[in-house]
Amino acid sequence: MSHHVSRFEVRSTGRGLFDVTYRVAEAVRASGLTVGLATAFVRHTSASVLIQENADPAVRRDLLRFLERLAPDGDPSFEHVDEGPDDMSAHVRTALTATHVAVPFSGAALLLGTWQAIYLVEHRRAAHTRELVVHVAGDRTLGSG
Repeated sequence: MSHHVSRFEVRSTGRGLFDVTYRVAEAVRASGLTVGLATAFVRHTSASVLIQENADPAVRRDLLRFLERLAPDGDPSFEHVDEGPDDMSAHVRTALTATHVAVPFSGAALLLGTWQAIYLVEHRRAAHTRELVVHVAGDRTLGSG
């Protein structure tokens, strides 16, 4: 089994979901591996990585609204507010979601479902530059899609 690690930055425009599928797919292709598992990991505590529907943008909007209800900005019970009212709520939303996803690949192509995409989820209101690490583990043998 071989391994390959790559990094890339995503510049968010504030709270939202940002499609990074093509960047993860590029990391798989750059690895030279044809079958295995790609893990995308975000190196931050107030952003997430999720696999979610890529067809209807209402799904993404509904997800953000749901997370806002679960962890509202400015919740008076939060002690950690060093960077503003969306600081601790962003940390809670990250804890409720995930900082990494793993996707199998074969023929050097991600095996996502038809309506799936990989998203960076920015939980802060302001724009941020987020770093993602993609770890690709696998072989150079031809997989069976």
